[in-house]
Amino acid sequence: MARWRARSREVAASARGLQARAETRFPVITHITERMVVVNIFDSATRLAAQCFLTAVPLLFVVASFAPAGVRDQLVDSVRTMFGLSGQADEQLKDVFNGSGEDDIRNAVGVAGAVIVLLSATAVSRAMQRLCRRAWQIPRSGTRIAIWRWFAWIAAWMVLLIVQGPVREGFGAGLWLGIPLTLLFQTGAWWWSQHLLLGAMIRWPPLLPGALLTAAAITALSLGARVYMPIALNRSLEAYGSTGSVFVILSWLIVLCVAVAVGITTGAALAQEPYMARRLGSPLPGRPREERP
Repeated sequence: MARWRARSREVAASARGLQARAETRFPVITHITERMVVVNIFDSATRLAAQCFLTAVPLLFVVASFAPAGVRDQLVDSVRTMFGLSGQADEQLKDVFNGSGEDDIRNAVGVAGAVIVLLSATAVSRAMQRLCRRAWQIPRSGTRIAIWRWFAWIAAWMVLLIVQGPVREGFGAGLWLGIPLTLLFQTGAWWWSQHLLLGAMIRWPPLLPGALLTAAAITALSLGARVYMPIALNRSLEAYGSTGSVFVILSWLIVLCVAVAVGITTGAALAQEPYMARRLGSPLPGRPREERP
C-alpha cells in the first residue's frame, strides 16, 4: 500500500513537471486551454444551441409567415442551399414554409404573439453576449446593457440567413467563388457581432482573430453540412418522422455553437498574448475599455 502511495506521488510530481515544461515551452497553448476552461466551452455552446432551437427557430417561422412571398422563397432557397437538402427533407422544408399555412400562422400568432416571440429570441443574443464576455474575461458588474443591441444582432442574422444562399453559390458562379465569399461574409459578421454585443468595449483590431477563426470553422462546417445533413435528415425522417429531424437539427446546432465558442475564445486568448496585444492594442485580461451605450 505504501508503495502504491509513493508511486502515485511520483506520477503526480511527473505530471506537474510536464505541466510546468509545457507552460514554459508552449505558453500560448496553455493560455488558450485555461481560457476555454474558464469559458466552459461545451456548457456555453450547449446553452447557446438550446436557445437557438427554442427561440430563434420559432422566430424564423414567424418572420417567414409575415414576410412577403419573395423573401420567404429566398429564405427557403437559402436553407436548401446551405444544407444541400434533397428528397424527403426538401419536401418537408417546402411544406413548412409554403404559403398554404401562412394565414393560419398569422391568425394563431397575431401581432402580440409575434412581439413575444421576438422578445424571447433575445435569449440567443444574451447567451452570445455572455459567451463573448467570458471569452474576453469582462466582469459583469459595473457595465451597462444596451438592450437595442440584442434586437440589432437578431435582425442582422435574420438578414444574413436570407442572403446566405446566394453568397454560398457565389451569386451563380459556383463554389469556387462562393467559399471565399462565405469566408469573407462570415468574418465580417462575427467581427461585427463581437463588437456589438461587447458594447464596443473592445476595439476592432483585437476582435479580428476571433472573427477569422470562427468564420473559418463555420465555413468548413457548412461544406460538411452539404454532405452530412441531407443523409442524416432523410434517414431520421424515414425512421422516426418529424421527431427524428428535431434531434438531427439540434445536434448540428450544438456542433456549430461549439465551433463558435472555440473560435471566439481562442481568438480572444491569442489577441491578448503579449506579441499580438502590442500590435493589436488588446486590453489586458479583465481590464476592458469603458462600455459605450
